Amino acid sequence: MPAGDPGEEWVVDAYGCDASRLRDEKALRELLDRVMRELRLEKLAEGFWHTFEGAAGVTGLIPLRESHLAVHTWPERRMAAFNLYCCRAGCAWPWEQRLFEAIGAQSVLVRKLERGQVAAGETRADGDAGR
Repeated sequence: MPAGDPGEEWVVDAYGCDASRLRDEKALRELLDRVMRELRLEKLAEGFWHTFEGAAGVTGLIPLRESHLAVHTWPERRMAAFNLYCCRAGCAWPWEQRLFEAIGAQSVLVRKLERGQVAAGETRADGDAGR
């Protein structure tokens, strides 16, 4: 991972999705490819993909030069979870619009975490505290 700020992490949950699209590994690969292309992220490897048997979903993890991008789907719950850790600023992406288009998401919850920073009301435990 490049030196500098620890970056930002995007935690995204999509609800009310089309269950058949959540079982479609090819479509999910194309979706993650779109994220990487539009954010100019560099894929280090094709990643790791697993499609579960029956009506279960798909898990995918792609290592990036900037960190990683992952997806986990639960067709039976019509839900998908995405995680993008980007060790540079500027990795905002129109998750709501793109997930509506790609997987039929009815609602999307997007959370951005600034990594390496302690926010108000949070605490940080240091290994050498009290010395």
